[in-house]
Amino acid sequence: MIKQYLEINPEIKEALADNKAVLALESTIISHGMPYPKNLETAKKVENIVRKNGAIPATIAILNGKLKVGLTADELHHLASANEVRKVSRRDLPIVIAKQLDGATTVAATMIAANLAGIKVFATGGVGGVHRGADKNFDISADLTELNQSNVAVVCAGIKSILDIGSTLEYLETLGVPVLGYQTKQFPAFYSRESGFEVEYEAKNPLEMAKILKTKWDLNLNGGVIIANPIPKAHEMEKKVIDAAIDLALNEANKNKIKGKDITPFLLSRITEITGEKSLNSNIQLVYNNAEVGAKIAVELSRL
Repeated sequence: MIKQYLEINPEIKEALADNKAVLALESTIISHGMPYPKNLETAKKVENIVRKNGAIPATIAILNGKLKVGLTADELHHLASANEVRKVSRRDLPIVIAKQLDGATTVAATMIAANLAGIKVFATGGVGGVHRGADKNFDISADLTELNQSNVAVVCAGIKSILDIGSTLEYLETLGVPVLGYQTKQFPAFYSRESGFEVEYEAKNPLEMAKILKTKWDLNLNGGVIIANPIPKAHEMEKKVIDAAIDLALNEANKNKIKGKDITPFLLSRITEITGEKSLNSNIQLVYNNAEVGAKIAVELSRL
């Protein structure tokens, strides 16, 4: 039944059958995170980094109503340059597929597709979370509840700093989602290496992280894992600079009544404008770093 909706690239299908390392990659960052052609250049480089580190990249998106796991060069170009690409989370999947539309998958939707395909590790930029003011507007990303359902580990640079990081970590604890620092005891804040919050557990290397993942799923403890991988020190932004940009962007969003799934793309776009593209460059570098670490973990997990 699922085969009529899911299309796995032959290279990915063969790799999974042979128990080779495959790393899932999302597509929202391509269609809604960066301008063209920067988004295409970044997507291609991310895939190259994954291959250089021993894994096969599986960028995930919806094209003409098909949930695609692993895009061709032409499909990647279409996704990066097309205007009518929906941002797709769990709730949007059946509608966008049934209507045969194009969609870029969020963390939640990418996890669903990766899980359906049998891919266990996924690298992204940052994960969604509890938005500031959620006590009034109940704005909580579906990424968090998906982490409670899909057996996929997510390598990220922490929670996006536009969010309420403390509340997000509390919510993840309630859901029983492990949050592990990769070579760090400090929980990262996307553009910055530290958020002011610590992680309870740290993994020193890809093998140690892979052993934890295998143990979790061997015990039938369903759901994902957050692997918090700080942005490289050379590319992190000064906290007071990024905090000031976030506050300004949030005030503009509130003034213009921007909310729901439009809020994150708006904030990231405005922060890029306010910081003179410094935040965009940091964003790109942390994605490269996550792709490298994710590939290494996927390789170790495939060996186990």
